[in-house]
Amino acid sequence: MESDDVDQHRWPTPDSDRVSKIDPFLLETTIRRLVREFSEDYLRRTREGMWDDSREALEPLALESHQRILDVGCGTGELSRVLREEAPDHATVVGCDADRELLEIAVDHDDPVPAVAGDALRLPFPDDSFDLVVCQALLINLPDPAAAVAEFARVSTDLVAAVEPNNATVEIDSSVEREGRLERRARTAYLDGVGTDVALGADARAAFEDAGLEVCETRRYDHVRTVEPPYSEMALVAARRKATGAGLADDRETMLSGDLTEAEYDDLRGAWREMGRDVIEQMEAREYHREEAVPFFVTVGRVP
Repeated sequence: MESDDVDQHRWPTPDSDRVSKIDPFLLETTIRRLVREFSEDYLRRTREGMWDDSREALEPLALESHQRILDVGCGTGELSRVLREEAPDHATVVGCDADRELLEIAVDHDDPVPAVAGDALRLPFPDDSFDLVVCQALLINLPDPAAAVAEFARVSTDLVAAVEPNNATVEIDSSVEREGRLERRARTAYLDGVGTDVALGADARAAFEDAGLEVCETRRYDHVRTVEPPYSEMALVAARRKATGAGLADDRETMLSGDLTEAEYDDLRGAWREMGRDVIEQMEAREYHREEAVPFFVTVGRVP
């Protein structure tokens, strides 16, 4: 579906906010920059492959019975494409995100997503423009999730759904024995310092109720990511960032905003870098294995 399909279905997508396709060279440069500059957490948020194993958790969205679907915080469009695959052939799926660089990738993908730039708290659509509004890993980044859900309800005639993780209960099983322990330490420090509820998970129900929606169902989905030989480029980048401590350096300010002291941070980063070197050593011997399970919760509410 090309971006022009939005106009064919007469969606209220302002021309000034439409994201145009970019030159292939610029796209390649953008992707290289993203891989180079952003942390493993950022790459995880791109959500690549999250729904490859099972889409059972999306059943409460009743995608087969919705015609006008909005994916808020769509990023590079992974969930948007899944929604389009599961929706009826004649349904329209539109993405919306505040990050124009990510939207450029979404619309220039081999399977492009019609997308517009917009703030989750001030969506650029009139009331009742869609019959299903969905977000994934978005509410955890907002200081007032209920305000966003209320805005989603404004533009929906039927359902609002949120797919949100509980980042406090991520489980790591690694062939590098101390990796799981160090990641728990780092995650705890980060959660203490971050300004939003990145462990929202199943508690998204409260945001829905505060926004005046009737909660229909909350369903858990464990997203499991496995690293094993042969190692992907993404896995190699993540290992190098561990060995240099770059990932923790990105989160230093946030971690020190909580209870972690500078001395404790330095100790953690030193141990983290040693762990990263162990990861690389095992990778060179093709002995490194890692499994990460992130619990997501799909919460669906009905607009009154």
